[in-house]
Amino acid sequence: MIRKEYTEMERLRSYSSIFSRRVFSDIIAYNDYSRINLLLHRYNAQEHFLTYMDYIKYVYQIMVKKYRCEYIYKNEIINKLLLKRFGTKNMIAINEFRVNNSIADLVLFNGESKAFEIKTEYDSKKRLDHQIQDYSKLFQKSYIVIPEHLFDEYKNYISENTGIIILLANKKGIQLQIAREAIKNQNIDINILMRCLRTTEYKNIIATYFGKLPNVSCFEMFEKCQEWLAEIPQDKLHELFLAEIKKRKSNTPFLKSFPTEIRQMCLSMNLTQKQSEILIQKLNNTIIP
Repeated sequence: MIRKEYTEMERLRSYSSIFSRRVFSDIIAYNDYSRINLLLHRYNAQEHFLTYMDYIKYVYQIMVKKYRCEYIYKNEIINKLLLKRFGTKNMIAINEFRVNNSIADLVLFNGESKAFEIKTEYDSKKRLDHQIQDYSKLFQKSYIVIPEHLFDEYKNYISENTGIIILLANKKGIQLQIAREAIKNQNIDINILMRCLRTTEYKNIIATYFGKLPNVSCFEMFEKCQEWLAEIPQDKLHELFLAEIKKRKSNTPFLKSFPTEIRQMCLSMNLTQKQSEILIQKLNNTIIP
C-alpha cells in the first residue's frame, strides 16, 4: 500500500537526501533523475517547477528555514566564509579530511591551515574532544561551527584554543559569525602529518628542505623520512606542508561559478570545470512529468 501522508520531519529528511553524491553522480553519468522525480511526485505533485535546478533551489530554501543539516552548514561555510571572507585565489578547500582517527568536516589551506568541525542541532558532542585533539595536532587553527543558541553550551565544553563560529538564521537567510577566534597552534605532530600526506608529498618536503632524499631502501623510506621531517623547524614545516597540499587537484578556484545551492556538492565530488558544466546543463533540463 502506497503511503499518502508523511510527517514534516520525514519530508525534510527526504529533501536532504537530494544532496548526496549518488544522486548527482547518477545525473552526470546516466541522466538518472529518479530520486528527484520520486520526491517531486511524493511531496510536490501539485506544484510546478520548470527545471530540476528550480526544484533543487526550492528544496534548499526549505532546508535553510526548517532543516539545517550538515550539508547546509558546509555549503554556507563555502558561501559565507570561503568565498566572501577568505577568497579562493590562493586557497584550497577539502571536504572530509582524515586526521588520525577523526575526519574534519571541511578544511581550508591558504596562508594558514584551518579545520572546521560542524555540530548541528541534530548532533551530539560525542567524540568532539577527540576530534579537536586530533585537529590541533596538525592544523594551525581549529573551529567548531554550531547553531547560535548552543554557544553557551559549547563555549565552556571545548578548549579556549578552539574557535567558535555560530550560524544565525533570520529573515535575510543564513549568516556565519566568528564568536570566538581560534588560537594559533605552533606545533605539528610528525606521526599524524606523515599519515595525512601522500608518499610523493612527504618526499617533496624532504627533497625541498634537505636537497635530497634519504639513501635507504623503499622499505625503510617511510621511517627515515619521518625522522628527517622531525628535524625541520616547525614554522618551515608548516610552510612546506601548505605548499604540498596546494598542489593537489581542486576545484576551489572556480567554486564561485557553481550555483549557490550545490557548491558543497561540487567540492565534495571534486568536479572538474567541464564536469560541473555538464552537471549544471543537465540540472537545467526541463522536468518531464
